[in-house]
Amino acid sequence: MARRRMGDRRDGRLLRELDSLHFVTGVIYPNRCDNEAYITERIDLTNINAYLEKKNAGNDDYKYNLFQLIVTSLVRTLTLRPKMNRFIVNGNFYQRNEVSAAFVVKKQFSDHGAEALAFLHMKDTDNLDTVHRYIKDQVMECRSDKVDSSTDSMDMFNRIPRFISKAALHFVMWLDKHGGVPPSLVEPDHYYSSVVISNLGSIKLKSGYHHLTNWGTCSMIVLIGEIKKRPFFDEDGNMEMRPSVDLGVTIDERLADGYYYSRSMRLIRKLLEQPELLEQPLHSEIEI
Repeated sequence: MARRRMGDRRDGRLLRELDSLHFVTGVIYPNRCDNEAYITERIDLTNINAYLEKKNAGNDDYKYNLFQLIVTSLVRTLTLRPKMNRFIVNGNFYQRNEVSAAFVVKKQFSDHGAEALAFLHMKDTDNLDTVHRYIKDQVMECRSDKVDSSTDSMDMFNRIPRFISKAALHFVMWLDKHGGVPPSLVEPDHYYSSVVISNLGSIKLKSGYHHLTNWGTCSMIVLIGEIKKRPFFDEDGNMEMRPSVDLGVTIDERLADGYYYSRSMRLIRKLLEQPELLEQPLHSEIEI
C-alpha cells in the first residue's frame, strides 16, 4: 500500500489526478443521496443452478448458494473495475483502500427476530471458495447470542440522556465528513463498505430501489430479489420460461460515466452466467 499523504483518509486515497469535470462535480453536487443512478439486471439461473448442483454434490456441510455467487461476482467486479470502488466525501474523490462487502443477517425469521451486520474484507487472491468460508463464519457468528460490535456501539448512544446523545451524534456526523470517526464505530458499520447487499428474496420480496446514504462512504447498494421463472427470448423471438433473479443496483453516478457502469454490469452478468469464472482469484482479468 502506498504511503499515506496529506489529504488521504484511513480508508481511502485522495484522487489528486482527477480531470476538472469530476473535480467540479464533487463540489457542486455534494450529497450522495442526490446523485443516485438505479440499474436493474435480470440473471438467467440455468447455468448457476447446474453449477451449484455439481458444486454441492457430496457436500453435507454449509452448502454453496446463489447469494455467495452474487457476493463473489460483486467483489470481483469492484476489484477489476476500480472506479466502482471509489467514494466522495466533503467534495473530494477517494479510491478505497480495500474491497469490502456488508450484509444483514436475520437471527430468526420472525417479526421480532433481531438482525446483525456481517462484514467481509476481501483480498485480491480470494475467490468463491474463500468467500463461501467467510460468509459461513460470519453467518454463524451473527446468529449466535453475541451482540455485534456495530449494535453495541449504537446502543451506547441510547444509554445516555437524549440531549447529550444528539449532540454527540452531530459531532460524529461532522467527524464522518472529515474522515475522523473513531475506528471502533467505522469498522463494523456497513455504510463504510464498498457495497451493501440485501437478499430480499430470502423474505419473499422483489428486488427494487434502495437509497444511498450521505453518512459513511458506501457508493453501491445491491438488492437481490425472489427467484422465479420468467420469460426469456432468443434472437428469433422464441420464448422460454427459465429460473431467474432480478438485481436492483443503486450507484453514485458521480464516480464514472454511463459507459463504465454499463461494462461493469456486463461483467457482473458474465460472472454469474459463467459461474466457473468465480473460482479464479478476484484480481484475474476477464474480457468483457
